[in-house]
Amino acid sequence: MDRVGIVGPGRMGLAMVKHLAEAGFPVAATDIDAEQLARAEEAGAQAFGSAAELGRNVDYAIVAVGFDAETVAVTVGGDGLVAAMAPGSCIAVCSTSSPDTVRMVAERAAGRGIDVLDAPICRGRWAADEGTLLALVGGTDAVVERSRPVFETFCSDIAHLGPVGHGQFGKAMNNFLMWIAGVGLIEAGRLAESFGADLVKLREALLISSARSATLEDWDRMTFTWALKDMQIVSQMADALGESMPLAGQIRETVKEARRIKASNPPDWTGEGAVPRD
Repeated sequence: MDRVGIVGPGRMGLAMVKHLAEAGFPVAATDIDAEQLARAEEAGAQAFGSAAELGRNVDYAIVAVGFDAETVAVTVGGDGLVAAMAPGSCIAVCSTSSPDTVRMVAERAAGRGIDVLDAPICRGRWAADEGTLLALVGGTDAVVERSRPVFETFCSDIAHLGPVGHGQFGKAMNNFLMWIAGVGLIEAGRLAESFGADLVKLREALLISSARSATLEDWDRMTFTWALKDMQIVSQMADALGESMPLAGQIRETVKEARRIKASNPPDWTGEGAVPRD
């Protein structure tokens, strides 16, 4: 078994630690949050003080941080994984990043004989707890096959979309379409409430109609926490490729207000309270 390290055992990464440890993998973790790192230790991980220190002690590192700048810092930064890991090691970028970022990491890592798997994950924190995440992966066939035993501990599905960069592109398209649905449900819900419709009955009908969506099914669990970041990635890709995406621009602006609405007074589609539950 590879020795597996998690850089950033937050809400998602901590669940990965637990599943890996339960499967018998030697697990390590590092985090700038001491309390979160302590939770990872309790779950069975060996704690390290930095990404570089972790990298010197694992064969396979999973990056599960929140933003592009953090991904860059913990991979190719001065105290990052690429400079520390041995040739033949592998880095999986599970953070939602831009395709250009993960391609840059892969290029820098290749110079040291380190493989990279582009592997953002979908389905959210409840799926992480249950071990039923979806990984949208980009990389060579060999790297994907090496990674399967690791990812199958916390993923029920692994979709290989192409080379490095294609996993992140797939995640961006998934999230773009999800936020379209989320904004639509806020607007439709508010109109339905003004009309006097029974939202719970309406939702039950829509779930057996052509309007059915995962967003509607999981409305109570959905937050807009990462929506703006996701839409910024989509917009950056569209600008770089010279593609006109007016709807993407509108959704990028709309999710700013949608996050506030969803957290404070969203349409009560399920009848179980307006504020989303953690």
